[in-house]
Amino acid sequence: MDDARLTETTISSHLIHTGRYLSVRVDTVLDADGGEHQRDIVDHPGAVAILALVEGSVLMVHQYRTPAGRVLPEIPAGTLERDATGRTEDPLGAAQRELGEETGVTAEHWRHLVSFFTAPGFATEYMHLYLATGIAPLAGYDGPEADERLRVERVPWRDAVAMATSGTIADAKTLVALLWLERLVNAGELDPDDAGR
Repeated sequence: MDDARLTETTISSHLIHTGRYLSVRVDTVLDADGGEHQRDIVDHPGAVAILALVEGSVLMVHQYRTPAGRVLPEIPAGTLERDATGRTEDPLGAAQRELGEETGVTAEHWRHLVSFFTAPGFATEYMHLYLATGIAPLAGYDGPEADERLRVERVPWRDAVAMATSGTIADAKTLVALLWLERLVNAGELDPDDAGR
């Protein structure tokens, strides 16, 4: 089946709001039949998420998420930073920084698992998921950034996967990561109990 007829062309864009790292705009698009439509778009620089395995456990952070209205257990993650020209930083470097900032550890081994759009119906955010093993304490770590209130915990990997499949975890990036973990284990590609030792 040909998807060309599904393509839309942006013919105008109106900026509504610019925040610290997000902007909101309304795009007018033209469909293949000549119809015009408006699309509300949240422009996001992209993000990283880290599935960090240590001694048979997944590193998780608990933090209050205002849009969700509750504390969510999640894997460590963060937004890509933009330089003065608007270019975003290297995702691997960002993942290494975010793991350290949020959990106080570093990893010897890094593997890119997958990249995906988090909410393509309205946002441009493209997230890069990494597997981190060979975990060690980060020298000189004195806690998360002042604006980040986090509680870090180690969750046995089987329990974490069960939390994902039972609906206990409601965070999309964490669900993706834990289902990837289960796939890697089932395929015999990874032993979380011996990861990075």
